[in-house]
Amino acid sequence: MKHNPESRTSYNNRNHRRGGLTSGFCAALMVVCLSVFAAAQQPAVRKAAKPTNRSVLQPDTVPISPTIPRANRYQRDKVFLERANELRAERGKDYQIVVGDVEFRKGDMYMYCDSAHFFDNPGALQAFGNVRMEQGDTLFVYGDELNYADSTQLAILYADPGKKVRLINKDVTLTTDIFNYDLGIELGYYEVGGVLTDKENRLDSWYGEYSPSTKDALFRENVHLNSLGQNDTLDIYTDEMLYNTLTHIAILDTTSTIISGDGTIYTRNGVYNTETSQADLYKRSLVVAKNGNTLTGDTLYYDRNLGFGEAFGNIELTDTTNRVVLCGDYGYYFEVADSAMVTGRALAKEYSSAPDTLFLHSDTIRTFMFVTPPQALNDSVTLPADTTHHIIAAPHVRFYRSDLQGICDSMTVVQRDSMMYMNYHPVVWNEQKQIFGNVIQVHMRDSVADWAKLPDFGFMAEWIDEEFYNQMTGKEMYATFANRTIKHLDVSGNVQCIMLPMENDSTYNKIANVESSFLSAEFKNQTVDSLKMWPETPGTMTPLYLAKKSLFYLPQFRWFEPLRPTSPDDVFNISYEMLQLMQEPPFGGRNSGSGNSKSPARNSAMPPAALKREGVPTASQAVEPGPDAATPAEDKATSDTDNTDHEANTPSASETE
Repeated sequence: MKHNPESRTSYNNRNHRRGGLTSGFCAALMVVCLSVFAAAQQPAVRKAAKPTNRSVLQPDTVPISPTIPRANRYQRDKVFLERANELRAERGKDYQIVVGDVEFRKGDMYMYCDSAHFFDNPGALQAFGNVRMEQGDTLFVYGDELNYADSTQLAILYADPGKKVRLINKDVTLTTDIFNYDLGIELGYYEVGGVLTDKENRLDSWYGEYSPSTKDALFRENVHLNSLGQNDTLDIYTDEMLYNTLTHIAILDTTSTIISGDGTIYTRNGVYNTETSQADLYKRSLVVAKNGNTLTGDTLYYDRNLGFGEAFGNIELTDTTNRVVLCGDYGYYFEVADSAMVTGRALAKEYSSAPDTLFLHSDTIRTFMFVTPPQALNDSVTLPADTTHHIIAAPHVRFYRSDLQGICDSMTVVQRDSMMYMNYHPVVWNEQKQIFGNVIQVHMRDSVADWAKLPDFGFMAEWIDEEFYNQMTGKEMYATFANRTIKHLDVSGNVQCIMLPMENDSTYNKIANVESSFLSAEFKNQTVDSLKMWPETPGTMTPLYLAKKSLFYLPQFRWFEPLRPTSPDDVFNISYEMLQLMQEPPFGGRNSGSGNSKSPARNSAMPPAALKREGVPTASQAVEPGPDAATPAEDKATSDTDNTDHEANTPSASETE
């Protein structure tokens, strides 16, 4: 077998190259081993480690300082993180954890805390520890925890047990357990009970709202306002109140009670200024003074400091001490001066003499304290005051009680003297009796007439039957009463009488006309029991079938029955005839009396047949003597009793029983 030299050479070359690669690899391996060994013998050099991918089971807890991006921080609809010492994040959490001196901003409102969970999108946060909200230098809110969301713009602050959330706005402080503050409308409110205080008052309620911008506060449910004044005892209780901390005015829209040292106010709608103690009250509010007097009306104005109340529309002023109620369309009450006035359908109701009530009407009714001397009102130390209470009703006075009715143009009641003065044509009725004069003075005892006096002309008449009246007149009259009935009567000066003595069979068949200087009569069961006249008593006793009409009436006789009040409502009936009467000259004068005026006569108590009888006065006629009228003396000379002596012609005490 032959060998090719070139083939061998090629083979040798391949073997040579393979041996070179092997020797090169071994050399390299030795260099690496020597390097590792050398490195192991030298100190290790610290190098920065490259970041490596970590598992979600191994979160990064290394804090960093947050970098606040540059942007417009004043966006009213977005909250921004302004500052924090540390920022942390956890994988799987949608919020960032900020710790240390944390500050957020929402428009003009800044929020501070120790730590917070911050939700950047959407903007929201949960703040913890030393929570504080600030707006400018006037509004501060303090709490222990805060929740806020841009979506609602509502911040909710919580307090730890034993502590309170506090809002401070200048001199206003609000405290509660949970406080809600709407940054969109700048309104704070609580729903779990809270207290608001300012420099004047303290208010607590179950629900409350407060607006720092308008200073308006709204309270609901168990609302209580208490004055913080050292000398004030104001308390307001209601279920709803609108209050302004700048004006200190409370607006009440539901049943409310205002209590103070000066009295109590009950209202369903009103405005009360706690700073000036003035109130505007509506819906028939009621003011009760500390002395028990009350004032009510459709609308009231009340000044507590002055003790002054003014009422409009259907007013009622009650004097509990004297048991009098004043009513009208307008009136006022002044507690300090103990005075009052009502007008416009003015009515006084006196109910001290139960069970009957006296109803009195005039255009105006006034009550006031009269001080003598007047200077003593301002200087009662050096000038001791003599005071008494007066009641004045005028003009066009009309009054009604079941047992007593009357009219006049002016009435005055003096409390100290227990006196009542009826002036200008007073007329008084009791059952079938009527008395009138120029002045009637009545002394009261326990609100009941004790005695009465007519110092300037008096005329008493009693209707008997048909056109017949017992009549008595004189310059002066004095009567005493017992159990609301007349007991005794004295008449002096130009005494004139017409008497119809009742027979044993209760009929009337004669008429007596008598004159004298003095008269004294005793009454029993509202009728004359005995009669005495002196010193001289000229007169006549005439059978009725022989008596002329001129013997039926005294010259001054007038019967005012149509003017008589017949019911409590009838006291408001001011007739034309009554107005005409009040304009007449005084009774008993030359220009007064039946012959010179037309006055109404009785038409309701008489039988209809009697009204048709000739000579009987009607409502539009005066009771005047006929053309054949004669004086009692002339009748005496022409009557069938001319030859009878005086004792036979004059009714004795027994004849008038």
